[in-house]
Amino acid sequence: MEELLRHLAEAQQQITGYIYPNEIELHWGLVIVLYPFITGLVAGAFILASLERVFNVKEVQPTYRLSLLTALAFLLVAPLPLLAHLGHPERAFEIFLTPHLQSAMAMFGFVYAWYLTVVLLLEVWFDYRRDIVVWSRTYRGWRRVLYSILSLGVVSTSEESLKFDERAGRFITIVGIPSAFLLHGYVGFIFGSVKANPWWSSVLMPIVFLFSAIVSGIALVLLIYMVSSWLRKHPIDMPCLDKLGQFLFYALILDVSLELLDFVHRLYEAEESIDILAQMVQSRLFTSRVVVQALMGTVVPLVVLAVVRALKPRELVRKVAYFGTGILILVAIFFMRWNVVLGGQLFSKSLRGLTVYKIGLAGAEGAVTAGILTLLPFVILIVLVRLLPPWSGKSGVREVGQQTHSS
Repeated sequence: MEELLRHLAEAQQQITGYIYPNEIELHWGLVIVLYPFITGLVAGAFILASLERVFNVKEVQPTYRLSLLTALAFLLVAPLPLLAHLGHPERAFEIFLTPHLQSAMAMFGFVYAWYLTVVLLLEVWFDYRRDIVVWSRTYRGWRRVLYSILSLGVVSTSEESLKFDERAGRFITIVGIPSAFLLHGYVGFIFGSVKANPWWSSVLMPIVFLFSAIVSGIALVLLIYMVSSWLRKHPIDMPCLDKLGQFLFYALILDVSLELLDFVHRLYEAEESIDILAQMVQSRLFTSRVVVQALMGTVVPLVVLAVVRALKPRELVRKVAYFGTGILILVAIFFMRWNVVLGGQLFSKSLRGLTVYKIGLAGAEGAVTAGILTLLPFVILIVLVRLLPPWSGKSGVREVGQQTHSS
């Protein structure tokens, strides 16, 4: 009891203005910030993959398979922050057993299952099927058993079967594009439909979340492609990197335009909540929203990418510019999620005061758990890349076969 009173006293010292006692605790913390961040990376990476398959942008072909595997790795981890937040994570299965069709959060289970099984897994399987069949004949031991299982008994590599794989993969990609929009757009829909919270209640929230997801996905794949090329000591395909930088620049412009439109719309409405929201941005969220998100993560990348496109400097300068802007953009998108999720809980419902959020170290929603959830997709991606090499497209079979025989 004494410890509880001490924590309450410490919280009261951080409060600005007046807050009722039941408005002190924040229900959503760091792991819930990770949830929309990770799902956004999934949607953005898949949309980047669709540029080559559907829109025939050949320059980004070196990152097509890498984008698919990245989306799959992060999608497998996407629901874990929600499960960590639940007191009884095993109850998540009740979403499927007793579906509540009027709950947007409950419907996420069905959207997730659709996107994982029907979209991503099927597209990866159709794209890799020929390679899996060849690998099942090339390797020995446990790899041969694994690839034989992954082939699902379909071992034909005839021209007709390969054409069917291509058509089926293209159709799934076309279906997957609106599915990717739905996967992450609904996250913004959940926040935007909370009418009682003026920080979240905006019709532009789903669109802002979606375009910021595209930006973050492109930045992530760009960074992974550059790092993996350096680790493999393989030359980076500069036309591919320049095209990724071009799409990143355009997507960032659209994202910034939508956020500015939302900001201007809030100022124009000038509701009774505008004063407390302005106070929150100027105090609690000044560093995360103004300094990190707006200046470091938006203005600096825009200027750098614009200069690169205008001056076209030498390759080394462009590589450094793309790598630096990619990191800054990912940090900015993470803090955009931070500002949305936590910002909507920092002010009182009476619009009279502000509170603070302190990150715990341990526990189901602490910094350690969040760090593990952040690193886990990269571990899964490493495993997927080892099992399904994405580097050489269809010619990857010959590359693997040569390595096997030489070893």
